[in-house]
Order: sequence, then C-alpha cells, then structure tokens
Amino acid sequence: MVEAGCDEAGRGCLAGSVYAAAVILPPDYHNELLNDSKQLTEKRRYALREAIQRDAVAWAVGVVTPEEIDNINILNASILAMHRALDQLAVRPEAVIVDGNRFKPYGNVPFSTIVKGDGKYLSIAAASILAKTYRDDYMGKLAEEYPQYDWKSNKGYPTKKHRDAIRKFGTTPYHRRTFNLLGDTQLSFDF
Repeated sequence: MVEAGCDEAGRGCLAGSVYAAAVILPPDYHNELLNDSKQLTEKRRYALREAIQRDAVAWAVGVVTPEEIDNINILNASILAMHRALDQLAVRPEAVIVDGNRFKPYGNVPFSTIVKGDGKYLSIAAASILAKTYRDDYMGKLAEEYPQYDWKSNKGYPTKKHRDAIRKFGTTPYHRRTFNLLGDTQLSFDF
C-alpha cells in the first residue's frame, strides 16, 4: 500500500505561514537517524532533508498564509496545508497517516491520526523534518526583512523578545491577527 505521512510546522507561531509536508517512503525504508524533527539538531534536520528528498518515492510541501490562518483558524489551516502538500505529490497515496489527533478527509483516501506519530512512523518523521526546515528557511528570509522580531532565532514563536518587539514596533503583514500577540489576554480555543 502506498502510504503518505503528513505533519505540519508553525502551528503555535505568532507570525508566518504554517507549513506541512507529505512524504511517501519506499517500502521497508530504514534510516536510523530519522526521528521527530523536534528531537534533532538543526544541522541534523538539514542533512536528513537531503536524504529524504533523495530517497522518497514522492514528497511535497504545502503552505497556508497568515491571512488564510486568520480567516479559517489555525487548526483548519494546518489541515489545509497538509491537503495542499498531498495535492502536489507525484504519486497518489492509497492511505494517509497524520501526526496528531485531528484531520479532515482527503477525498476518499483512508487516513489515520497518530498522536506523537512523528516519533513512531518514519514517513511522518520525514514530513516533520521537511515541514520544519522549509518553514525555518522561510522565517529566515522574513527575518532579513524584519530583523527586530528575532525571527532568525524564534522562528515566529511567542518568545519574550518577539512579544517585546510587537509592543515596541507593532505588527507586520506576517503576524497572525487573530492570535494573542502580546500574551496579555486569556483566550479559549475550542479544539
């Protein structure tokens, strides 16, 4: 069975697009270094990205912009990014496995959600690495345009330095307007 693993990066950020990847690995593929991207050093992630892109049967990255995130919410945006990645695969998957516990049907392709799947399935781990590294590249480019927000280091996540910069300089076109940007209000999300 041709199975695609999916994962996203940037869901908890205050700024920037959310990225997702879909990866189909060869049957019986093995790479002992492949693991959840959060467990790897940056150098190891980029080395593995090259191996994944070389070895995968198919891979793709999908992106959803901050404007779209504000319009449809981050959960729907994360799922849409995964669907966009799946749309771009050169090989059609017969099944999809997704990191986490939420997904929406992708056509009539059967799917399973797996909590902590990026530590259990190589194709999800591979997707987590591609999503993370491509998003990091994107945030690095945005950091050149807006260095005061420290996106080179925080990648858009809600660090003290990032929130202090929002207080001092205001928001950019890349900030997610529906998010608690200053961290000063209690928001409840119905996930």
